[in-house]
Amino acid sequence: MPIRPVALLRELGPGLVTGAADDDPSGIATYSQAGAQCGFTLLWTLVLTYPLMSAIQLVSAHIGRVTGRGLAGNMRQVLPLWTVDILVALLFVANTINVGADIAAMGEAGELVTGISGHATTILFAVVSLLLQLFVPYHRYAHILKWLTLALLSYVALLFVLHLDWGAVATGLVLPRVTSKDAVVTIVAVFGTTISPYLFFWQSAQEVEEIAQHPDAHPLVTSPEEAPAEMRRMRFDTLAGMAVSNIVAIAIMIGTAATLHASGVTSITTAADAARALSPIAGRFAFLLFSLGIIGTGLLAVPVLAGSAAYAVGDLRGWPSSLERKPREAIGFYSIITAATVLGIVIDWSPIDPTRALFWSAVINGVVAVPLMAAMMIVVSRRAIMGAFRAAPSLLATGWAATIVMAAAALAMVLVQ
Repeated sequence: MPIRPVALLRELGPGLVTGAADDDPSGIATYSQAGAQCGFTLLWTLVLTYPLMSAIQLVSAHIGRVTGRGLAGNMRQVLPLWTVDILVALLFVANTINVGADIAAMGEAGELVTGISGHATTILFAVVSLLLQLFVPYHRYAHILKWLTLALLSYVALLFVLHLDWGAVATGLVLPRVTSKDAVVTIVAVFGTTISPYLFFWQSAQEVEEIAQHPDAHPLVTSPEEAPAEMRRMRFDTLAGMAVSNIVAIAIMIGTAATLHASGVTSITTAADAARALSPIAGRFAFLLFSLGIIGTGLLAVPVLAGSAAYAVGDLRGWPSSLERKPREAIGFYSIITAATVLGIVIDWSPIDPTRALFWSAVINGVVAVPLMAAMMIVVSRRAIMGAFRAAPSLLATGWAATIVMAAAALAMVLVQ
């Protein structure tokens, strides 16, 4: 019996939201810079990252659904506690900087569209995001996040208002080219943006949340009879979510290559810069699509950034950690979310250069990702933790390949500076 499209849509959840959150305003800035600086020549990077990010996110989901615990709790079983403490602390720092950069980009985009002060719209978006996390229970909040993924369609829609050289697009997708040292830096940035630690923690935590929301669901290690349906759902959800993420990133790179690069605009530092530059080149409609996409994806990504840090700290400390709980029932968990959001606002108002701060956030993410990914691969291969649900050889091979690629990217980031 064929599976209905509606039934397939119901299976989309943690993987879809995680993939969509990967295209946050900071990611949009990275992809825009790649398109503006290098034209279509770096499109192949997003074809290459798809299987790698899919594998590591599937590992994240696998660990959460099988064990019923988040990543930090599982990593404590394979790494010394002090090591996990340092990695989680670095995750919090990187996420907070990212939150600051994202809400600043949302504020700038809001100012471009409405004319209202960017600082004022930054605070508005941050407060709305925080209040949703504090007072909307997970079973409703998860639906809000899924609907927010529709904001990504604005970047696909952008392609329909542009005149594109599809031959050049196809060549960029299938022919790897590195034309300069600056291109190497941009490639490293694309990898660091696409495969980010906060996504690992978020998707694993959401699988744990899904278990808590359904009375008939249990960790697979204790209820193996649930495995066939859940493994199929996780695979579909994750592969679809990462496909959405990369298709949107490709659309952003194509759009900026066809407009900004073609017009000689080769330097973009923020997503709002890209939107601002698009207006005189591609028209008001393209500018509005790009700007509204920044706001929509920011509203999706900021909760994921703040929430993933809170899940990691809460899981490590043994705190009650769930968006389904009321704030008084999970004080530590919500305190981390609040701190990350408030500090993000402070970064926006401080004299800190947001572009430079974002660079250092990318450096931290690139460095932290490698030991985190290695620890995840060890966890998912341990029978003592995963029981009969250790990762299949194909997933282990692809997951370790992603880890090696990220290690090479982190090394390249150091060598090219």
